[in-house]
Amino acid sequence: MSAGTASGAGKTEAGTETEAGTDAGIKETETEAGTGEAGKTEAGKAEDGAGPGRDGEDGQAGTAEGADEPVDERAPRFRWRRPHALVLGAIVTVAATAYAVLGLVKLGTFRASIFDLVIFDQAVRGYAGFGLPVEPSVGMFYGRGMDFVQLADHFSPIVVLLAPLYWIHDGPETLIIAQAVLLALAAIPIWRFAERRLGASCAHLVAVAYVVSWPVAQTAGFDFHEAAFAPLLTAIMIERFDAGRKLPGFLAALALLLVKEDMGLLVAAFGVYLFCTRRRLEGAALVSFSLGALVMIRNVLMPMAGSGEGGFHWAYGQWGATLGEVALGLARDPLGALWQFVSPEIKVDTLAFLLWPLLLTALFSPLTLVALPMIAERFLGDRTQWWGPDYHYNAFIVAILFCAAVDGVDRLGRLLAKRFGKRLRGWSPARNWAVAVCVIGITLIPRFQLGNLVEWSFYEGEPHVAAARQAAQTVPDGVIVEAVNSVGPALTSRTTVLLWGMQPYGSPWIVADVDRWSYPFPSHDQQRERVEGALREGYRKVFERDGYVVLHRP
Repeated sequence: MSAGTASGAGKTEAGTETEAGTDAGIKETETEAGTGEAGKTEAGKAEDGAGPGRDGEDGQAGTAEGADEPVDERAPRFRWRRPHALVLGAIVTVAATAYAVLGLVKLGTFRASIFDLVIFDQAVRGYAGFGLPVEPSVGMFYGRGMDFVQLADHFSPIVVLLAPLYWIHDGPETLIIAQAVLLALAAIPIWRFAERRLGASCAHLVAVAYVVSWPVAQTAGFDFHEAAFAPLLTAIMIERFDAGRKLPGFLAALALLLVKEDMGLLVAAFGVYLFCTRRRLEGAALVSFSLGALVMIRNVLMPMAGSGEGGFHWAYGQWGATLGEVALGLARDPLGALWQFVSPEIKVDTLAFLLWPLLLTALFSPLTLVALPMIAERFLGDRTQWWGPDYHYNAFIVAILFCAAVDGVDRLGRLLAKRFGKRLRGWSPARNWAVAVCVIGITLIPRFQLGNLVEWSFYEGEPHVAAARQAAQTVPDGVIVEAVNSVGPALTSRTTVLLWGMQPYGSPWIVADVDRWSYPFPSHDQQRERVEGALREGYRKVFERDGYVVLHRP
């Protein structure tokens, strides 16, 4: 979550225009700030806007001379060139379309879920109606009632920005498309960050590598989550501070605090990064404010919304019951914390999947440290679903790692240029790296969610989909229905959906699936027992096909 520095002052007039009056506090040497822009030689300037590694250049070897000259105090303002804008626009459009198709097909073939698509659908619908973001599905599941407010579950008020979209189309499809667009748009600030260091051609390859990356694919392929906002806002924060535009950088950081209750850790880590890269005032301000916001959100705002003390998602009982106790516990047993960080083995696998597709170059940049708190938060918890590459959890750090990898290869290239000088002329580490990470990202597509798009069976769905659709159509509009996890999304636009589970809620309608396992049942046999119990309590069976059973109590 960090940014390089307010650099980039060596751009040619064809690619950028400088702006006077930018903060004078961006004076630092190129090697200290990691900008890779100051002191470029004439051989290192390209007609599309300067920067090492561009087409027709000698790559980063061209930065050897004058590499320690101070960065110009004026940060550049990027001027879009039509060919690059068209290419980047095509990348974003194709990516957003692919993500949307992935999510919509899963919704249409009953592979989406109440937890979490219906949860956010209910919350955003509440905002769209100028009311509270109530989540009956979560409230009843936790025994807090039908009026449970989403802010007590996860503090994600930023989803209110999606409410106007529900005035156009009121349904979970809106969330899926919005998520697709948000994830794809993050490629723009990542491209600008990479263009400043590596050149436009390399930046395009980096943008492609991002949009096909597995953390983004896994997020797009699993319902909707507040994590959809994280890559875009994180990339804007990093890129804007890197360009010396502090105000939009601060605004992006503040917006991140509204994404989820734990994002104060990410913003604070970015503040530490700024402080360590000689932007001490900005860094100290972000650290103090974000940590204060973290405490306020968890200890005041979420309990006021109805979470109760500690909330529902506390997963650190072995370390303590509060943030302070956890910090003390980690300080007392650092070796135990380190061991838990890499055990079981799936955590190591996740770290490897995060770093090696970027050829480990993120490790050459201090920006990587910004991702550590979010990784530690997951790996030190006791929720096994947090540890692996599945689901959406890696979306919170994917933009950080891409920017860190770009910064790392830039630093590595300048180091090689300084050491070997003219012997590297004609060989561009940046260009070779960009091609490699793009190819690696594409080769990983079949292994993760985007690979479904090239499988015809993915569009056909399972044989029981027709029965699931018919079961959903049996339920009338405007009722309260307990639905199996996979059927709930098909009902949420016109009914109040609760999760069908072990605890009966007394809803007038029930949709069960007695042939297949579904969360939160231990097995499908428990669903059969629940159906039999409901029939004894006065429900009558109004539909049954391929395992789907619809019950109604007059």
